[in-house]
Amino acid sequence: MCLAIPVRVEQLCEDNNALVDIGGVKKQVSVALVEDVQVGDYVIMHVGFALNKVDPDEAEKTLALFAEMGVLEQALADNAEALAETEASSDSSSEVQA
Repeated sequence: MCLAIPVRVEQLCEDNNALVDIGGVKKQVSVALVEDVQVGDYVIMHVGFALNKVDPDEAEKTLALFAEMGVLEQALADNAEALAETEASSDSSSEVQA
């Protein structure tokens, strides 16, 4: 199971990417699908893509609820694993194109 989770945008990067905080771990994700993303915004992230912005209070409530349900750690791990697989796939396809 891979839940979409709220993450905080820490830094905007090139090529429609942003550095986000995923449970204390910084990862780069695509923000190409979301308009006007700014540092400090919370976005719903799934498999390395920001899907939409979310209100900061709602994001914090959702993260707290996930933690209370005991699924936050697993959701963070699943998303980190899926993101790593996406990055590895992207790296290998870049090598093929070169």
